[in-house]
Amino acid sequence: MGAVKAPHDAVEAPRILRVAGPLVELTYTGGTAMHDVVLLGEAAVPAEVVSIRGDVVTAQAYEYTGGLAPGGPARPQGGPLSVRLGPGLLGGVFDGLLRPLAHAGDRLTAGHTGTPEERTWSFTPSVPEGGQAAEGEVLGEIGLPVPLGVLVPPGCSGPVTRIAPAGSYDEGTVVAVVAGKEIRMSARWPVRKPRPVRERLGAVEPLTTGQRAIDLLFPMALGSTVAVPGSFGTGKTVLLQQIAKWCDADVIVYVGCGERGNEMADVIAELSELEDPRTGGRLHDRTVVIANTSNMPMMAREASIHTAATVAEYFRDMGLDVVLIADSTSRWAEALREFASRMGELPAEEGYPARLASELAAFYERAAAVRTLGGRTGSVTVIGAVSPPGGDVTEPVTAHTERFVRCLWSLDRDLAYARHYPALSWSASFSRDVAALAAARERAGDRDWPQRRTRVAALLTEADRLADLVELVGVAALPPQERVSVLAGRLLREGVLQQNALSPLDSYCSPAKTGALAEAVLTVVARCGELADSGARADAVEAVDFTPLLRAREEAGPEDTTAVEAARDTVLARLGEAL
Repeated sequence: MGAVKAPHDAVEAPRILRVAGPLVELTYTGGTAMHDVVLLGEAAVPAEVVSIRGDVVTAQAYEYTGGLAPGGPARPQGGPLSVRLGPGLLGGVFDGLLRPLAHAGDRLTAGHTGTPEERTWSFTPSVPEGGQAAEGEVLGEIGLPVPLGVLVPPGCSGPVTRIAPAGSYDEGTVVAVVAGKEIRMSARWPVRKPRPVRERLGAVEPLTTGQRAIDLLFPMALGSTVAVPGSFGTGKTVLLQQIAKWCDADVIVYVGCGERGNEMADVIAELSELEDPRTGGRLHDRTVVIANTSNMPMMAREASIHTAATVAEYFRDMGLDVVLIADSTSRWAEALREFASRMGELPAEEGYPARLASELAAFYERAAAVRTLGGRTGSVTVIGAVSPPGGDVTEPVTAHTERFVRCLWSLDRDLAYARHYPALSWSASFSRDVAALAAARERAGDRDWPQRRTRVAALLTEADRLADLVELVGVAALPPQERVSVLAGRLLREGVLQQNALSPLDSYCSPAKTGALAEAVLTVVARCGELADSGARADAVEAVDFTPLLRAREEAGPEDTTAVEAARDTVLARLGEAL
């Protein structure tokens, strides 16, 4: 699997031997290595070397191969698949190979190079000429809403023999020379090679999403990994879009991997219109969208998530918290299955290649909270949607993904069809970050967070246990305390966990309001339990109007806890009057 060596002094020009969809075989007696890029045919279709057997090289093409034929030319590029990383990424829309789509026209042509728009950015040097600079150190600041800089690349350190004065420069301008190496505003990096760090840190700080069901029951940490499995129509895309809009990350990298084009168009349009609460500008200005939709070349899906991870690591190295959203990894796995079958690989379960688990693990492994080479703290949090056919969570992609992630947000079909958004199943989901994040919540001043979460989870579990019994014998046949448990489940579902993504007051919910809503419901439920113990009739308790408590989530502002407390007091007063 190493490089091919020329057996003779004469080296024949590489030629296309066979074309089978995205699989292209070449006759090549020169030197090439795994994952090197090859341009195929007169149209320069990009491809990547995936197999070397003697003088036959197999490459996977990242564009439509119509028009390629045996005997056609192939031009090895002498290096792996790499992307340009720089300030021009923010606010951009790119394909799976990180080629800008803004000026690509209505249709992408074969060999599209995606020439970036000519732009300049302000540069302010932060090190003196003649000083020393170590790898990862910031040489100068770039003027953007998100704090970026020009970094000394990995493996480079030494004297700064040249530093550009403050001014505006394009991405190709050399702004510094360190130890004889020219450093530009942007740099290239291989997509399959993780960027180095000084050390990986533990998951200790929460990433707030603004979605109550997540922040209250199944929180995630900065640098964690999340899988969102759900069948068609359960609201995966809406949930991921909400997280992209409202989570408190510094940069969002959203990769549409094989999803429908209209969904990607909606994402781009909404991000362009939404105001960024941090900067007052457009949220789109701190977002990178990688669009590789279902009507685009399939094998570019395989590269798109590695491209997205590389982009996320670039911003992480600036000391930023980045959220990478992949929608969906099932479509990415389909590309692996398609190409593996053409390669003649021995299929594993459901036709997926035997290396599926390793490929998934390698992707999620790139998520972490780290200390960068320059000593800053940054993180990449990965959220991957999974689309199991027919909702079968035992299928290979879902089953393997669950092994590698820290959190699982499983979406329930019955909740979705009941118009309960987000349709997050509290019985099938989990978070392995709860213990670490409980300590973080306590440090932030919310000492009751662990107990509150435990009480809510216990009430939901009890209500689920009684649900089947209620369907058989009816709620009236239950003892008073069990009827209160059924009521508690309804109040928690409708008053806390349900959330309106289209409401300006309920689309986002702060941790303070989430805690206030949960405490309000728990207080009311506790009072109902006391009344039931004192001999009050259960039907009289159930007949009380709980509407103010259920409406508080939409009528109170995202940070408004006072209105929530007022709704709680109103319901408590009604309980007292009725009983």
